Amino acid sequence: MNLTQKILSSHLIEGEMVKGQEIAIKIDQTLTQDSTGTMAYLQLEALGIDRVKTELSVAYIDHNTLQQGPENADDHKYIQTVAAKYGIYFSRPGNGICHQVHLERFGRPGKTLLGSDSHTPTAGGLGMLAIGAGGLDVALAMAGEPYRIIMPSIVNVRLTGKLRPWVSAKDVILELLRRLTVKGGVGKIFEYSGDGVKTLSVPERATIANMGAELGATTSIFPSDERTYEFLKAQGREEVFVPLAADEDAEYDEVIEINLDELEPLVALPHSPDNVVKVKDAGRPKVDQVAIGSCTNSSYADLMKVASILRGKVILEHVSLVIAPGSRQVLNMLAKNGALSDLISAGARILESACGPCIGMGQAPATGAISIRTFNRNFYGRSGTKSASVYLVSPEVAAAAALTGYLIDPRELGEAPEVPYVEKFEINDNMIIKPPEDREKVEIIKGPNIKPFPLNTPLSDIEKRVLIKVGDDITTDHIMPSNAKLLPLRSNIPELAKHCFEIIDENFSKRAIEWGGGIIVGGSNYGQGSSREHAALAPLQLGVKAVIAKSFARIHKANLINSGILPLTFVDEKDYEDIEVGDVLKIENAVEQVRSGKKIIIVNVTKGKTFEVTLDVSDRNREILIAGGMINFVKSKKK
Repeated sequence: MNLTQKILSSHLIEGEMVKGQEIAIKIDQTLTQDSTGTMAYLQLEALGIDRVKTELSVAYIDHNTLQQGPENADDHKYIQTVAAKYGIYFSRPGNGICHQVHLERFGRPGKTLLGSDSHTPTAGGLGMLAIGAGGLDVALAMAGEPYRIIMPSIVNVRLTGKLRPWVSAKDVILELLRRLTVKGGVGKIFEYSGDGVKTLSVPERATIANMGAELGATTSIFPSDERTYEFLKAQGREEVFVPLAADEDAEYDEVIEINLDELEPLVALPHSPDNVVKVKDAGRPKVDQVAIGSCTNSSYADLMKVASILRGKVILEHVSLVIAPGSRQVLNMLAKNGALSDLISAGARILESACGPCIGMGQAPATGAISIRTFNRNFYGRSGTKSASVYLVSPEVAAAAALTGYLIDPRELGEAPEVPYVEKFEINDNMIIKPPEDREKVEIIKGPNIKPFPLNTPLSDIEKRVLIKVGDDITTDHIMPSNAKLLPLRSNIPELAKHCFEIIDENFSKRAIEWGGGIIVGGSNYGQGSSREHAALAPLQLGVKAVIAKSFARIHKANLINSGILPLTFVDEKDYEDIEVGDVLKIENAVEQVRSGKKIIIVNVTKGKTFEVTLDVSDRNREILIAGGMINFVKSKKK
């Protein structure tokens, strides 16, 4: 068996591991962050259990950390108290980004992890089967329910050779994105092997696994080997190490070869992570801002490289450089060894250990600016400035841009920096709160901005107008923007929904309210990007009954099902062209058509035409949709 099959088989509860069939697996660990966590815990409360059933669940505060009003702080207080009530560990604000901290302090090879964040696969760098999902799926896992997923195909990425100086792990995943595009990983798990893997540290592997999310992959995973043991021992957690690897005769659905010796520094140009070229071919644009950090590139090794490049130098006067260490552990170690002083002396502005600019939470670039970032996404408008152009690069390329003021190949700087091997990391878990023994005495505190999540009604016949028609690769950032202005509203769906689709059409929510809800029509890969279920909950709040698209991203499709919104796929993609905003679409005998598992007939009343769509979901998901979403379905089963 391959490594993925080994972990899946040891956690399999229902189904057979046959590609395309639904399986249910046991989840060992969960993580949430504050942007998605409030909704996940409201849903956990609604499930009516007294404590979490997982081996470990952790609630992180790392997204909504700018506190311009009481909303974010109120959310943090709610999450802290509900975590204590239900037996969940709580990582306090400032302790670090969930994926970096989980890698350092909680991840365990061979275990399953489900997180309400699309970059949860970061832990695959440690040999975990780590999957991003919507908050409700994570709440169900915390309640002891298995996680259900369509068995993916397994892609073996064989790495040979060794990265040359100035080439980094970021360039490995950018190369995959260049080859496969943001759609290339849908329905797939990427499993890494080969002699080249042994040359990569766990943080480097985590960088690659992290950005596998940009491929649309279910997850990515590396073997657990001597490098894994070294990392865990340095974290004082060597007792959790287990060796894990694919069998010699393991079979895969697809094999991709990457020779690390041949890679060069790469960059993803605006506005997509797969718009990748060699840095030397990017035209040397003048740079206004450099941002280093995020769950992709904020490890100790990453920032030590940056500090070495900047030591004794000063960034260009027209460049703003911001750096966000991934965890308090990283920040502490930089402070103690003098590297933090090097960064500050060079002109860097040090941000707290949080997601920050990656999600548009502060540090929006200037009008028309070019921003060089070590992040994972450069979607249009995500930075907080619609006119800005965001480029995705490695820490080495980012540091070179800060020094020279231009996007240059870092090999022009001369000798590459070397980061010394770390035998022991600085360990201090005093910002992680263990759940108390006397949980019954805990009072859950909810601020006034925390509103109940919307619930759908059981499925009935649909006759609604088309509210919006969008193209290919629509992201969850397009559907439900995530920036410093809107993140505080994540706990208040009625208010948040007013901003649904505003990047594309500022009148969408107003039209949805006036028309009494409706239907969304989309292109291929609809809903790519973040796991945020708000991209389904906001349309639900506005009365959206169905989304008809050419294809869907995995997590968003699951979130639509959980919300009771039909995710329908065109049988003939040419029918997309015949639909316009305002057209009245009708689905008669909806319950019978959904339950039948056959093609569904839609009547375009306005055009006097009919067309066919498919509902490519399991029988169980059909019943969830008929019930009006997952919460209704679960409650009906308890009666």
